[in-house]
Amino acid sequence: MAEESPKNKPVLTKFLRPLGIIGVDRIDAVVLAAIASEVPLLLIGAHGTAKSLLLTRISEALGLEFRHYNASLLNYDDLVGYPLPDASGGLKFVETPASIWPAEAVLVDEISRCRPDMQNRLFPIIHEKRVQGMLLPKLRFRWAAMNPPPSLSESAADAAEYLGSEALDVALADRFPFVIEMPTWQEFSTNDRMALVRSPVEDLAPEVVQAARSIVEQTRERILHVEAAFSNLVAEYCHLIEHALAPLKIRLSGRRGWMLHNAICAVHAARWTLGARTNIDESAWIALKNAIPDRAWGAVIEDVKVQLVHRRVCETLHMEHGDPRRLLVQETDPVNRALMAIGIDALAGNELSAHVADALASCELGARHLLAATLSAQGAIARLNPAIAEQIAILVGELEVGCTVAWSIGPHSGKHDAYKAIVRVCGADATASASTVALNNLLLRLLNEGQCSSSSSIERTVAAYRSMEVRLETRRAA
Repeated sequence: MAEESPKNKPVLTKFLRPLGIIGVDRIDAVVLAAIASEVPLLLIGAHGTAKSLLLTRISEALGLEFRHYNASLLNYDDLVGYPLPDASGGLKFVETPASIWPAEAVLVDEISRCRPDMQNRLFPIIHEKRVQGMLLPKLRFRWAAMNPPPSLSESAADAAEYLGSEALDVALADRFPFVIEMPTWQEFSTNDRMALVRSPVEDLAPEVVQAARSIVEQTRERILHVEAAFSNLVAEYCHLIEHALAPLKIRLSGRRGWMLHNAICAVHAARWTLGARTNIDESAWIALKNAIPDRAWGAVIEDVKVQLVHRRVCETLHMEHGDPRRLLVQETDPVNRALMAIGIDALAGNELSAHVADALASCELGARHLLAATLSAQGAIARLNPAIAEQIAILVGELEVGCTVAWSIGPHSGKHDAYKAIVRVCGADATASASTVALNNLLLRLLNEGQCSSSSSIERTVAAYRSMEVRLETRRAA
């Protein structure tokens, strides 16, 4: 997916830095893309990361009729004014200076602190540019900002949490094509830190305003060129990435797929305007990273894993349509993907190793061992990198090599219960079948090494082993 952008020499410039927003160059292109395409934009960041300032400065530069609402304090009357009956018996709204009706740009600040009933009322404004079912004809830009919500990940338990900042409603978050995490002070370079603490708050100079408007307009025009050049390629990327992200528990809706397509084109146009070396693969990554709404409800997104998926999809797009490797990126189950991968001779060893490693990591004890034995029997070890090949050899050895039990078991102990569970499952002499012998070898070894030291852990391992056995047999029969 690495075609170059259409012709026209790019303009070497910045978008946010001339507006007095320092240290956020890495989100320059994606913010410009959101502004040029006039779609809802959500900024997530800690206090003091200039979320409100960034959007306020953009509205000033573009000369917009701007409304800034603090959602934690917002009442509906603040938005629409006060309803009064008119002469015909209907209602009209008496506007206040803060009413939304004449607004061209709206910033809903602290949206994660908003009452649920107000979130519901804000929903049609963000999604449809409507309030009370009435169109807001002047409204072009819908922006929101929030502190990070409580994390759903235990690994992030030590991260700072904001009292009152709640997870954004999933449906509302899904209406924002761009969900951008603000850079923090810790990410700033030394030069940017020095520039920020010394920078005065000044009005925007006329030449800065003119440049900002020119950049936005140029990007808006270039979006059309990018769509004409790359629409089919980007559409296929969106289709493949949806399947590929599923194992990471990132689900893209149909709406999100459409949004992602448009976001990639807009980001590519913005990078073109800003003078970046415009590679469509890189534009797709920037758009994808800033188009996953899960962060708004507290999900932790591991960018490294998402980027690996992105690269795999881009590599797939370079392949011929008849290439069987294309099927791998559409297979969401890691075990099925590994079993498919070993049947593709053209697959490079490092890529096959990655698929096998993912599959083994997804399996529980017992299932993991049986899968390793299957992969070994099909000759996969010779094509794997040494570390993964060694892992498979160890797993297979634990099935095939008997274990000498060198300990005594006290009655009524957990270990005694575990041993009795092994006897129940495998029989005292373990001669029923080759599969049962292998299972017996494994269970005794796991018990001996302390990995399974209770009857419940033995039962879980047996269940995983038998489930994988049925699964592999079904696959062979098919």
